[in-house]
Amino acid sequence: MIDPHVHLRDWSQSAKETIIHGMETAAEAGFTHLFDMPNTSPACTDRDTILSRLADGGEAARKTGVSYHLYAGITSDPEQVGDMVAIHDELFPLVVGLKMFAGQSTGNMGIIGVEAERRVFQALCDAGYRGVLAIHCEKEELMHPELFEMGRWETHTSARPAEAETESVLDMISLAEETGFRGVLHICHVSAASTIALVQSKRSSVPFRITMGATPHHALLSVRDAEEHGRYLKMNPPLRSEEDRKAVFSALMDGTIDWAESDHAPHTIEDKEKGASGIPGIPGMLLLLSRLREAGCSEERLREAFGKAAIRAFSLGDEEIFLPSDPYERYGRAAGEYCWNPYR
Repeated sequence: MIDPHVHLRDWSQSAKETIIHGMETAAEAGFTHLFDMPNTSPACTDRDTILSRLADGGEAARKTGVSYHLYAGITSDPEQVGDMVAIHDELFPLVVGLKMFAGQSTGNMGIIGVEAERRVFQALCDAGYRGVLAIHCEKEELMHPELFEMGRWETHTSARPAEAETESVLDMISLAEETGFRGVLHICHVSAASTIALVQSKRSSVPFRITMGATPHHALLSVRDAEEHGRYLKMNPPLRSEEDRKAVFSALMDGTIDWAESDHAPHTIEDKEKGASGIPGIPGMLLLLSRLREAGCSEERLREAFGKAAIRAFSLGDEEIFLPSDPYERYGRAAGEYCWNPYR
């Protein structure tokens, strides 16, 4: 299986997670590839930091047998964007794609405002980028941080409403089309029915490919679950309504959403009590696999959602995807590797 969206922390954040621990957990769970996100500390937005991260990931890969890949992070500086395109082209598939945050999340790499985002797309086009651009879509101008109440994690949904995600996705599609983008536009961790409907309506009319990913938490949990304080269900984007949850689960079942991605983002309990966003996600991938099987999802569709669709989108060649026959049992073991279980 492939998990195309993990945050393996490490370095100054090793109290939260380390590359080796995350990859050991993934290996036991049945994953063969992990794609690590660039909002590390320091961020993977320059050549030296990227090479250092790849060295650490390569060492862990040798120990665990899990293949390590990294997204290069992009900023609003066109020259930096060009540098990241060059390092992707040089080091692919180790540098598997580029990541853009269209809105602030953990790591403060947000590129805020349509004009700044347009410059990014123009720089990508000028550099001839044809790979995957993965985007965290939440429109800062539509957020309401004043509605969040510390300790009441369900209020995070009001502070970062579904509208902020959907309107950001519309911006990204429009900017990609305006500037002549010809790569793969990947919308990370889709959480809202309105976003799914928007992408469905746009896919056939644009000259580039649009893919979507969904997390176990957005497919299995709703904002009502976040009312239980000790589950620490605060993440970006937040949990949504039961109607949104059902839409995400159904779209994973039928292939409208291309693949599952964990958004694995562990924290310490101390950080969670202070309002940090993110949850351990690798265990949730196994729970999602189990629940999709129970719902009647075919094995072929499951192989698509847990690896084959990502292999095609990232042009990784042909590889067989093996699914564990005991995902629920593996879920229990993987969940025990972290200091709390948000799926309990």
